[in-house]
Amino acid sequence: PLNLSHAQRHKRPSTTLYLLCAYAHSCVWSPQEADGQDRLGLHGEGEADMEGECKAHTPDMPPGDGNTPQCLNRALEGLSSRWKNWWIRGILSLTMITGFFLIIYLGPLMLIFVVMSIQIKCFQEIITIGYRVYHSYELPWFRTLSWYFLICVNYFFYGETVADYFGALVRREEPLQFLVRYHRFISFTLYLAGFCMFVLSLVKKHYRLQFYMFAWTHVTLLIVVTQSHLVIQNLFEGMIWFIVPISTVICNDIMAYLFGFFFGRTPLIKLSPKKTWEGFIGGFFSTVVFSFLFAYLLSQYQYFVCPVEYNSETNRFTVECEPSDLFVMQEYTLPATAQNLLRWKTVNLYPFQIHSIALSTFASLIGPFGGFFASGFKRAFKIKDFADTIPGHGGIMDRFDCQYLMATFVHVYIASFIRGPNPSKVLQQLLALQPEQQLSIFNTLRNHLREKGMLPPAVGLKV
Repeated sequence: PLNLSHAQRHKRPSTTLYLLCAYAHSCVWSPQEADGQDRLGLHGEGEADMEGECKAHTPDMPPGDGNTPQCLNRALEGLSSRWKNWWIRGILSLTMITGFFLIIYLGPLMLIFVVMSIQIKCFQEIITIGYRVYHSYELPWFRTLSWYFLICVNYFFYGETVADYFGALVRREEPLQFLVRYHRFISFTLYLAGFCMFVLSLVKKHYRLQFYMFAWTHVTLLIVVTQSHLVIQNLFEGMIWFIVPISTVICNDIMAYLFGFFFGRTPLIKLSPKKTWEGFIGGFFSTVVFSFLFAYLLSQYQYFVCPVEYNSETNRFTVECEPSDLFVMQEYTLPATAQNLLRWKTVNLYPFQIHSIALSTFASLIGPFGGFFASGFKRAFKIKDFADTIPGHGGIMDRFDCQYLMATFVHVYIASFIRGPNPSKVLQQLLALQPEQQLSIFNTLRNHLREKGMLPPAVGLKV
């Protein structure tokens, strides 16, 4: 809590300064930024007072190694801070990549649990920043309501997933049939209860801040929960749609860092001063090549290319199918220019490799803007990282800021260019109809197939 007088608490300085003061341990004012605000006329009398209070209550943060394991600190103590950070990031990156492939080996169910865990941790990291502000005013229910809304939104999204992909299980269990049938009404009722709780928690003289925090929670839900739901939707299309996009973002992050570390000279964007054009361009070409080769490797295995489906007989997920045309080797004729250059007339490729170029291009050129967005967010609140969960990397959100943007693109890409009507969903809807409606659809479909010559003509039988 801040030691502010009653008069200072009600001078109405800018909300940004309130946030910075509440997050005092990382509030470090930049003279250049302060000058810029003066030139723009943003400092009022009350804001200047609050700035002074903020500086007065801002502790000097001593340099340290965060939560880096002591064994690493001792092993790297003779290196400069630049190379020490390079080794720490490298070792932890290899550890995380190894863990990622281990989780893939454990199967789709484990991947779903990991995505849910990452979603909850990212939500916690973002909402904690707001909570430190909210708690400083001793206003009620912010943390409770934030987690309540997280539960409500997850209930809605995962209920939709159960209805879409676990139809056989739903038809077998009577309680699930009730929950699925009235799922959206139940979800709305739960949200409405939280909405009423928020209205009842409003405190006089702090209405504006409370609505800021209400919006904070909902934007966090939009960024984190919605995107993680799309990640799981992509997974059900086939693990390759989950693994390749995530791997391309990881590859771009690593290669951009390496190119920037060794060759970087030209700053890329002011939001991230350490980002360079050399790293950006080197990461792009490296990621496209990696994605193209990685797609070729994974396209050969049913485990990665088949849609993930729930088998009600074994109560397990299955990934067995006849691979679609996307994952069948095809011959392509090269353009005349490429033929003259390579001396090849045709090449054999999996069609998915062509799609992988689109995915890697987005991951390299647009994906980093998710990181720039996160950098701008952190600079707005004068924090270096969202948390210190991973030594040398920051919080979980610091590692997944680009992944969420990538997940949305992959979902839209699949819906626009890959996926057609889903037979299992159509069948599930048909089975939910009344018998008379099912019979009418059956007769219509039978007549349609006869007109196309796919069924023999009628021979006097009538259903």
